[in-house]
Amino acid sequence: MPLDMPESVLVRFKGKMQPGITLRDLVHAIPYYAIQQGLLTVEKKGKKNVFNGRILEIEGLESLTVEQAFELSDASAERSAAACTITLSEDSVAEYLRSNITLLKWMIAEGYGDARTISRRIENMEKWLANPQLMRADKDAEYAAVIEIDLADVKEPVLCCPNDPDDAKLLSQVAGDKIDEVFIGSCMTNIGHFRAAGKLLDKVEGGSLATRLWLAPPTKMDEQQLMEEGYYNIYGRAGARTEMPGCSLCMGNQARVAPNTTVVSTSTRNFPNRLGQGSNVYLASAELASVAAVLGKLPSVAEYMEYAQRIDSMSGDIYRYMNFDRMPQYNDVAKGVKIAVAQGS
Repeated sequence: MPLDMPESVLVRFKGKMQPGITLRDLVHAIPYYAIQQGLLTVEKKGKKNVFNGRILEIEGLESLTVEQAFELSDASAERSAAACTITLSEDSVAEYLRSNITLLKWMIAEGYGDARTISRRIENMEKWLANPQLMRADKDAEYAAVIEIDLADVKEPVLCCPNDPDDAKLLSQVAGDKIDEVFIGSCMTNIGHFRAAGKLLDKVEGGSLATRLWLAPPTKMDEQQLMEEGYYNIYGRAGARTEMPGCSLCMGNQARVAPNTTVVSTSTRNFPNRLGQGSNVYLASAELASVAAVLGKLPSVAEYMEYAQRIDSMSGDIYRYMNFDRMPQYNDVAKGVKIAVAQGS
């Protein structure tokens, strides 16, 4: 890009999320609104992509947890951005660091990794908590483009269509497409998405899913917690197939969908042949993916909203994250760990 061209694109959200809308819909709203403004094109010939090689800066969602912010920043790679920043509150960052300090102390107690290296990380986190400071954009900052997204206008799910993560469309534009398989997993998901899927699948009678549904939590800790909360029983009764934690279908390195199938996936990317040979892959939220698995098609907006009424996309019960400092099995062990890092070590 020209040396005098600003190196960042600002996406500014404002307003309140509407019923049935999820963070994954906001992830896809970014390319959708960029397309509407002529800043992004799907056509490869003469393609325009305002994000390419630039920093994607996101504002207006300061109350998100760090885990929720990851969902937005993770997708910046699909925008071809060089990096992503999200303005969060000090409370959100502090909550995340306190949780991670407990986890790191637990790791020391359990003999994971080098204790001195982990201790230095803990020490730096504690220093920040004692004097919290966050970077903020300059008030007079200049951007290559500014994309304003009013959450009041995002009233239905947004998907990315086969087989291009830039091809963002509203659910009403693609509703009715037959779906053969559904995958819920990848680093774009967290434990909250699997609870939401469980709530939506809880009423499904055994074996009556209209598609083949795969579920693969990203970590073993997520898997264990979901088992303890009874969600694996729900998945089993519904007839879903649970995979070992990890990338699974997202990378196609643990399993593959059947050839030439149409798939709804929560994964990061939907490039040709990535999930399966000749597969056509929609990217969508775990909530929409669950509904598609039940119905065997992309639902209408009305059908989706009927199911979505069972959950609140920002519910503290469903979208509760692994706060290790509030979990006795980690916190009780961590309390007994003393950290002493020598200056300059």
